[in-house]
Amino acid sequence: MKTIKSKRDFERVFSRGRRYNDALLRIRVANNDEGVPGRVAFVAAKRLGNAVFRNRCKRVLREAARSCALPRDGFDVILFSTSRTHDSSPEQVAAALGRLLDRAGV
Repeated sequence: MKTIKSKRDFERVFSRGRRYNDALLRIRVANNDEGVPGRVAFVAAKRLGNAVFRNRCKRVLREAARSCALPRDGFDVILFSTSRTHDSSPEQVAAALGRLLDRAGV
């Protein structure tokens, strides 16, 4: 799974991308050039809790992304966890992610 790592790439997704919200997660999606492999990033803010809490959130997001076949060509996606991500199953988060991706047209 290709991931977004550089600050410049994060800033590009934030400046060009659109935001979509759900109770279990938030996403920001930006279009890439056609044929360019898509990338994905997983974010859990420090304000959510300690490292164990944040790592669990990111594991749930990663599993949901795999279930939804992310990354997809032509799109960069950043997945943000919320306080409810930690207590949710990967299947619940995958269903919410699928709804958000449909709304985003990915």
